[in-house]
Amino acid sequence: MKERDPEKLKLLYERFRDVCLVEKEVWLELYMPRDILGDGVRMTNVQDRYDVVIENPDVEAVLEANIPLGSKALAAAIGEYKDAISFVKKG
Repeated sequence: MKERDPEKLKLLYERFRDVCLVEKEVWLELYMPRDILGDGVRMTNVQDRYDVVIENPDVEAVLEANIPLGSKALAAAIGEYKDAISFVKKG
């Protein structure tokens, strides 16, 4: 199921940026802690898996080129091409 919730998408774009910076390449799979509804903060080790879908290979190349330039450059590139980047929840 393709993620469409704006708040969740914001978190996924941030996670995507962080994972790409750590791995030093465009990473096409993300794990996010599962949302738990209820009172207060709850810790959980249950995570949702997302496939990152980049529709255009040129966009992937631009993202890859921005990784060595750091967090701000990669965030700007992701922001520029976010319409070509989607997240599909698995399982």
